Amino acid sequence: MKTRYTSLVRVKKNIMQKSERTLQRANANLNNAQIALNLSFESLKDIDSPQVGQISDFLSSRMLLDAQRGVIRHNEEWVEFAKQEIQKAQEELKQNMMEYEKFNYLEIEEIKKIIQQQKKAEAKELDEVALMTYSNKQKKEAF
Repeated sequence: MKTRYTSLVRVKKNIMQKSERTLQRANANLNNAQIALNLSFESLKDIDSPQVGQISDFLSSRMLLDAQRGVIRHNEEWVEFAKQEIQKAQEELKQNMMEYEKFNYLEIEEIKKIIQQQKKAEAKELDEVALMTYSNKQKKEAF
């Protein structure tokens, strides 16, 4: 049954579904960031420091450690950014869900009113038919 809210409810539902997909992508992004962070920590553990050797070996090991720490910092920032992204997406989804529910409720109430009016009209028609049938029956009995 179509009401004045039907198209608005459809639009709000599409917006809500878009927000849900955005939240899913943000969750996937966070998972990727956490995986990258864990891998960067594992890579840091795999870097061996030379115990003996030339100074160039020590310097190259130190450069590798510094580079890996930079990767870890970057991945930590990525994780924090992804968490903030999820929080924003959750807030947006919450707002969109409230909007959808509000207009969906209004549509349901409108449908209830229409059904109530239809029932009233149908009852009135049935009363009229019954009255006409009764009056026709009375006329036939009078003859």
